[in-house]
Amino acid sequence: MSSLSPLSNPGPFHILTYGTLLGSTIFNSFIGGIIAFRALPRPQFSTLQSSLFPIYFSLQTLLPVLLALTYPGHSSSPSSALSSGGSTSPSSLSGVFAPENRWTTLLPLSLMALCGLANWAVVGPQTTRVMKERKHQETRDGKRSYDKGPHSPAMEGLNRRFGLLHGVSSLLNLVALGGMVGYGWVLGGRMV
Repeated sequence: MSSLSPLSNPGPFHILTYGTLLGSTIFNSFIGGIIAFRALPRPQFSTLQSSLFPIYFSLQTLLPVLLALTYPGHSSSPSSALSSGGSTSPSSLSGVFAPENRWTTLLPLSLMALCGLANWAVVGPQTTRVMKERKHQETRDGKRSYDKGPHSPAMEGLNRRFGLLHGVSSLLNLVALGGMVGYGWVLGGRMV
């Protein structure tokens, strides 16, 4: 056995990538964001989130791709070949695209990557743009976007647009999280 053999095995990289993806998603969605919202004044919270989200969404997009590239096929060792009826399954992209893995692997990895990409390339930048427009409108109105109403018609429209974009982003994040948990269940089942 070569001393480099652990580096040629995609399994550890796959597990570490999955753990990073799931952990960062849970932390950003349910811990860090909520604590920051409660602890920081609204302008600082907005600055923090607009700086963190592009990095977070890039991770949500790129780590599922890395999961596909490091997908560990079933081992070809004699003991596992006997327990699997002598068959082995391919690693990496060919394993992800194998017919038997389309629903259990390809679907959740695709959902994760596409939801992350939608947030990173479309919804996130639009939300940031609306936040900047609201800031300018606050200056024109002499009133913050989150102060009690009444608000100008322009601010009401911006607040509605921000709420819609925030809701879409949250939904995409939850769908991606569902894909992560589902794939984790499949991955865990393969370890038994």
